[in-house]
Amino acid sequence: MKKLLIILLSLACVSAYAQKADLRKGNRQFRKQQYGEADISYRRALLQDSTLAATRYNLANALYKEGNPEEAARQLEAVDAGTVAQTPLGADFLFNKGDVAIAQEDWKTAMESFASSLLLRPDDLQAKENYVYARNKYLEQQSQNQDQNQDQNQDQNQDQQNQDQNQDQQQNQDQDQNQDQQDQNQQDQNQDGQQQKDQPQPAAGELSPQQAQQMLQAIQDKEKKTQEKVDAKKAEALKSRQKDKNW
Repeated sequence: MKKLLIILLSLACVSAYAQKADLRKGNRQFRKQQYGEADISYRRALLQDSTLAATRYNLANALYKEGNPEEAARQLEAVDAGTVAQTPLGADFLFNKGDVAIAQEDWKTAMESFASSLLLRPDDLQAKENYVYARNKYLEQQSQNQDQNQDQNQDQNQDQQNQDQNQDQQQNQDQDQNQDQQDQNQQDQNQDGQQQKDQPQPAAGELSPQQAQQMLQAIQDKEKKTQEKVDAKKAEALKSRQKDKNW
């Protein structure tokens, strides 16, 4: 799927910087797959001239081979892509930038890089395959993000619906309790009113049963007191007779 293109300064497109010893040494080490040593040689070359696009480009390739795509991406970003794109290095630079982006799963950057590389070299089949691969991954990522956002929105909507439902249930319970209390109060009032209706009501000018009972009790009390007085007088008279009688 992926390939890494190394542009060596021995090609005709390179500038006079190809004569620098550290850069040539780094290229030799890269060919021998001595990527750690090539990394050091390229960095020494950059110390002499940090504007060397080819040196930074090859350093990025060495870093990629060392398994450090993050640092490789930083080195490629430091290169003036616009300037490099105008040289024979342009298509390979963009191709490798796409490869580094794939290693980082930065599908958008990878897709754009391979597309730009194809504009400079339309017959590159490997670039076409990599572009399709990165594009599919990018669309898949977008779809997953969209599904995730939809799930989050659905969860938020469901939480809001549950909250609203709980509030409605609580309001309904409160209303039911209030209605039950009102019904109970009305029932008690109806019962009291019915009891009052069931009790016999005195006609106009007549005593009620309670009043008649109270009056009867008062008469009985008065008769009892009168009888007690009579009995007391009889007893007094009897005592007087007993004292006067001779046995």
